[in-house]
Amino acid sequence: MAQFENGLFGCFSNIGLCVFSYFVPCYTHGKTAEAVGAGTCLICALSMFVPFLNIWALITTRGKVRESKGIDGTLVNDLVMICFCAPCAVIQSALEMGVHTPLGAGESMARV
Repeated sequence: MAQFENGLFGCFSNIGLCVFSYFVPCYTHGKTAEAVGAGTCLICALSMFVPFLNIWALITTRGKVRESKGIDGTLVNDLVMICFCAPCAVIQSALEMGVHTPLGAGESMARV
């Protein structure tokens, strides 16, 4: 099976998405969930503000990203990534699904 195209700490490959997601992770998570059919952007974004529901939503979305891309992994692995490195895991999933920030802030520096 496949691996993630971007490593867990590969968030700097798209510095715009990295910075945007640091300040507004609910938007990035919502757009990623929308891309894999795990819900609407608004519902997933709002779930980020409810304790424990946010962990469930992030794990579910990450699992669907892995499933859609044929990536190895387990529920326990997803839980560990979300609990100990949530911002990086959110960005990694967003990069995998090609999520971009509004206003073109997600352009890679390599393309400039």
